[in-house]
Amino acid sequence: MATFTSRLKQLWNHPAGPRTVFFWAPTVKWALVVAGLSDMKRPPEKLSVPQNLALACTGVIWVRYSFVITPVNYNLALVNTFVGATGIYQIWRKINHTYFQEKHVSAN
Repeated sequence: MATFTSRLKQLWNHPAGPRTVFFWAPTVKWALVVAGLSDMKRPPEKLSVPQNLALACTGVIWVRYSFVITPVNYNLALVNTFVGATGIYQIWRKINHTYFQEKHVSAN
């Protein structure tokens, strides 16, 4: 129990801990991941490529940035990994539907 308490205290006093914006900004950004995951239920023809491209690029750029800044922010890196991956997956769904599925259907 003492180890858990000391780890909790370390987290609380960390430069990117819950007492700072460096913790809360990435934590709130998880809402973008939830929104991207909810788009999995949308039909591919209704997905926006520019929107998902912006999310994918933002995710990739900020993952790199989160390891360069001081303090290194692993929460920021993780959330942006998921933001980027979600954007890339949605673009893949749109491309797959537009260029591969429609041609396969029209060939029959």
